[in-house]
Amino acid sequence: MGQIREITIQSRDRCELIKLDAEVARLVKESGVGEGVCYVFVPHTSAGVMINEGADPTVAQDIGAKLGELVPREGPYRHNDAEKNADSHIKATLAGSSVILLVSNGAPVLGTWQSIFFCEFDGPRRRRVLVRISEA
Repeated sequence: MGQIREITIQSRDRCELIKLDAEVARLVKESGVGEGVCYVFVPHTSAGVMINEGADPTVAQDIGAKLGELVPREGPYRHNDAEKNADSHIKATLAGSSVILLVSNGAPVLGTWQSIFFCEFDGPRRRRVLVRISEA
């Protein structure tokens, strides 16, 4: 298995989807792996990662807006600590904490319109994204 690499994210808003395509592609290239697998993992309970359309920024805006409707910030939540971030934990669960990408010809394989997004649900915060690239 390849070593774990790290991407640092500084989110600016409470909820935002931040593209990771360039950073992940750079790490894959630097790894020297031509054919393999790339694991992207977010070690936070109020943030996630997903693959979805990245060509049209309104798709990410729609995803964020719909998650806000489905899981509003204020609600009858039992987890009601000082941060008041129960909704963030639920949204992170819906997004998921990891994605797996194939690597071919030294680059991550994504569909024509696909991008990798870090999903911030409790920002602004400094966050980590862990990436491991392994040969097939």
